[in-house]
Amino acid sequence: MTDTRLSFKEMCAKFEVTPRTLRYYEYIELLAPEKEGRARFYGPREVARMKLILRGRRFGFSLEEIRQWLLIYGKKGEKDQLQHWLGLADRQLVELEKQRTELEITIADLKALRATAVEEIGKG
Repeated sequence: MTDTRLSFKEMCAKFEVTPRTLRYYEYIELLAPEKEGRARFYGPREVARMKLILRGRRFGFSLEEIRQWLLIYGKKGEKDQLQHWLGLADRQLVELEKQRTELEITIADLKALRATAVEEIGKG
């Protein structure tokens, strides 16, 4: 790998994504690699954007939300981007807390059902 640019294959390997994923991110304008003929090359800007995209996905944001957030940065500057990001983050934190509560209830239910099954096996 080079220090300044990554090939398409290197970008896939670095971020552990499929070629289809990388092409899709380009198609929906999340990434804009340099093109030389049919070859694509990803510089530091695209590497940084890919890190943000993957982090946003891990946090549960849609690709459209991530795309809009990246567009705001390019048009309005850092302050507007951060204000938009705070709104997204606050909304997503509420959703993740809700999911955690639901997961805790589901785990407790499954443990209780498992304990009942163990008890029934012990009676037999």
